[in-house]
Amino acid sequence: MSDRRDFLKKSAFITAGALLATGKKVFASGGAFPSGVIYTKQNPGRWAKKAAIHVPKVRVEGRKVTIQTMHPMSKKHYIVRHTLVSYGGKVIGAKTFYPTDKKPVSSYEIEPDQGKRFYATSFCNLHDFWVTEFTI
Repeated sequence: MSDRRDFLKKSAFITAGALLATGKKVFASGGAFPSGVIYTKQNPGRWAKKAAIHVPKVRVEGRKVTIQTMHPMSKKHYIVRHTLVSYGGKVIGAKTFYPTDKKPVSSYEIEPDQGKRFYATSFCNLHDFWVTEFTI
């Protein structure tokens, strides 16, 4: 089970990094996320009934960004990871969760030179990779 979890974590991180590295064409406001790979509130794909508990919620207070996924945590179904990524593809921070964690919540400090547009990501061990784009 541990090997599968490590594989899922690494796969999510590598997928996110590869997609983010492609630049603005994939993630520009008018662009679309790859279907069946990345899910959003606007495009939940096959997980439409699951969106409410998988879409990362973002709260900004000054330079502090808090990401929360309204998802219950259990041994069989949980949020594996949050990542905060700049519009240019730089990972600002990431937090890995475990089934024993009470809630999937993470916080990050944004420096002024890191831009104004960001992506908050949430990866579920059963329902894939979710992204919320936001501007400060």
